[in-house]
Amino acid sequence: MQDAGDVLERLERWYAAQCNGDWEHTYGITIETLDNPGWSFKVELRDTYLSGRTFEEIAKPQSSDHREFFHCNVKDDIFAGACPPNRLREVIAIFLHWAETAAQSRE
Repeated sequence: MQDAGDVLERLERWYAAQCNGDWEHTYGITIETLDNPGWSFKVELRDTYLSGRTFEEIAKPQSSDHREFFHCNVKDDIFAGACPPNRLREVIAIFLHWAETAAQSRE
């Protein structure tokens, strides 16, 4: 597994590449806590090269103790991930892999 610094550096680069004087004033990235407990990670894709691209949903049903849930999807031009407290890095890495693969296919 990649270390947290690498994932955050990649996310910082992706975010900076989207900032064009307009996008960052309307859209962005949100990381919040959930009361399950867990994390919510959202990236607004409108006006980026990812807008309209397909993403294969990843879902693990929530367990009865609410500790084992994992979900990533794209709906309404928003990448959304939800996960337990110890898996935020994994959700961000899934987004980055998808985003970086899409960027390479554009070249």
